[in-house]
Amino acid sequence: QVQLVESGGGLVQAGGSLRLSCAASGRTFSTYQFGWFRQAPGKEREFVARISKSGSTTDYVDSVRGRFTISRDTAKNTAYLQMNSLKLEDTALYYCAAADTVRGSYYSSVAWSYWGQGTQVTVSS
Repeated sequence: QVQLVESGGGLVQAGGSLRLSCAASGRTFSTYQFGWFRQAPGKEREFVARISKSGSTTDYVDSVRGRFTISRDTAKNTAYLQMNSLKLEDTALYYCAAADTVRGSYYSSVAWSYWGQGTQVTVSS
């Protein structure tokens, strides 16, 4: 089993930056795909970004493309989400996800096997 713990959330002003971390344990980090999802109050969980097992392929939801960057550090068993030019609509609880094999489309939350508890990101004006 893979255990995931997110950190790095907090309050930030619009236009600012924040980096989220996802510390993984229990399995070889490099053998899993990792993704980030977010959920705002009253809304369904939505896909934000994903990175392949090798780290060579990344994908983003249109609303964050060019502002957010997903990465991974195999030596530290950690995935990251660098968030720049933050907007009010980025406010949400951010979750890290992992899977050996994505069961369907990676942009669907049900396709992923493991989840962290989430870290809150709040963007203010």
